[in-house]
Amino acid sequence: MSTQTAIRRTTVPQIANRKGGEPIVSLTSYHAHTAAIVDNYADFILVGDSLGMVMHGMDSTVGVPLDLMIMHGKAVVRGTQKALIVVDMPFGTYEESPQVAFRNAAKIMKETGCGAVKLEGGARMGETIRFLTERGIPVMAHIGLTPQSSHVMGGFKTQGRDEDSWPAHENDAAVVTEAGAFAVVLEGMVEPLAAKITKQIAIPTIGIGASAECDGQILVLEDMLGLNKWTPKFVKTYGDLGPAIERAVAEYAEEVKSRTFPGEEQVYR
Repeated sequence: MSTQTAIRRTTVPQIANRKGGEPIVSLTSYHAHTAAIVDNYADFILVGDSLGMVMHGMDSTVGVPLDLMIMHGKAVVRGTQKALIVVDMPFGTYEESPQVAFRNAAKIMKETGCGAVKLEGGARMGETIRFLTERGIPVMAHIGLTPQSSHVMGGFKTQGRDEDSWPAHENDAAVVTEAGAFAVVLEGMVEPLAAKITKQIAIPTIGIGASAECDGQILVLEDMLGLNKWTPKFVKTYGDLGPAIERAVAEYAEEVKSRTFPGEEQVYR
């Protein structure tokens, strides 16, 4: 009989119960190999639709199809053992009606094996969030700067600079909480508003360009590793992998041209 202890993934209730406790750590990931590294440190991993811009060169997240999210979601689930995996619902897969949202969310969960989905929108998505959660699909909400709505917002603009707009954001947070979301991402939001919302609602807030007062934080992995030439103000780069990769590729190219690679150690005799 094996004495090996089974590794259990972090669950949705465990994340929800972290409200006001130890800060929740999260990063995005889109591949099995990076997910395996992040899995050692993150409480949940988001397979974000940001992959459209980060990996596929899109101008925004609007063009990301459902099948692409599912493909990357499968890879991240396969590469991990411990973190809760949350997959973004891409633009056009949930806004039409709660029924359409359920059909697509169920497809994501069944085909990827993820533990929850995330969708953008506050009060306008309250009915949909309730519909999904009542039918067994855990939902992480996303308010503030919502990239899928960037065309309506006129770009990627910080939210809450005008204090007159605060009540609408506070209402968004209250509605998604009451509808059954287990956590909510606050993106691109002025710090005092994010801190206020965090104190007002009963579910964890996950900040990205928000406040250290949030219950957790998330960043795009490629941003914090220095793989993108430009990053938003709210990103802190913890690595400088872009130049390191370029140096490695340049060295490889030079050795191929000079016929010093492959060397004796890489040749079968």
